[in-house]
Amino acid sequence: MRKTILITGASSGIGKATATYFHQQDWNVVATMRTPDQEHDLTALANVLVTRLDVQEADTIHRAVAAGLARFGRIDVLVNNAGYGAIGLLEATPLEKIRRQFDVNVFGLIATTKALLPHFRANRSGIIINISSIGGQMSFPLAALYHGTKFAVEGLSEALSFEMAAIGVRVKLVEPGAIKTDFLGRSMDFSNDESLVEYQAFVGKVMAGFGQLLAGGADPLVVAEAIYQAATDSTDQLRYTAGDDAKVLVAHRKAVDNPTFLQGIKQQFGL
Repeated sequence: MRKTILITGASSGIGKATATYFHQQDWNVVATMRTPDQEHDLTALANVLVTRLDVQEADTIHRAVAAGLARFGRIDVLVNNAGYGAIGLLEATPLEKIRRQFDVNVFGLIATTKALLPHFRANRSGIIINISSIGGQMSFPLAALYHGTKFAVEGLSEALSFEMAAIGVRVKLVEPGAIKTDFLGRSMDFSNDESLVEYQAFVGKVMAGFGQLLAGGADPLVVAEAIYQAATDSTDQLRYTAGDDAKVLVAHRKAVDNPTFLQGIKQQFGL
């Protein structure tokens, strides 16, 4: 029987690549996004349901889950992909932006997961795949909020895996490195205040470093393939690293002590 996957944030980047890839592997796909009326590629595909889901609006989450179940009868895999990066100076970031970063990247992920749990529990099966980042294993300058959310996703996913095992559900983390998405565009919320002159040389160096770091990013297909492996390998493996750079950085983080690793980050950004 054809399996069904529900993906949040499927309008572009990793989410859209994942929806397309699973369709190619003969899965049913519930591709969710905030503005489904603007999506044309996925709507043209058979066995793909494009529907609205905003992780900040609980009613849209429940309607999307209901629509997926009505269309396909069952959901086997949830991919919590929706998210963005709040980058910039903490001192220059309004509290409402700070709250929104955690609301989307953490609380929205939790809300969507909770909406699927009764279905998974009734079936005594299911897979929850949370899209984290190597930024959940290490941190870069100017990204305290983004890393705070990804470290949170790592911790809650690891802890959740124990209770999910009691109902036959597995939890997976996919940790991409630099990926060719719009992370420095639509998916980034940058905060700075040029009147805070003491920070500005630092901000300039870091943003230049980010540009270089992401310029060599891998295709989102690399992440889609890692998500597919997590969804189909029938193991209890928790973490899947996506991208050659991610594998190198995670291995380096484990191999050296904290002072050495942090000094390397400073050197990378010219700090």
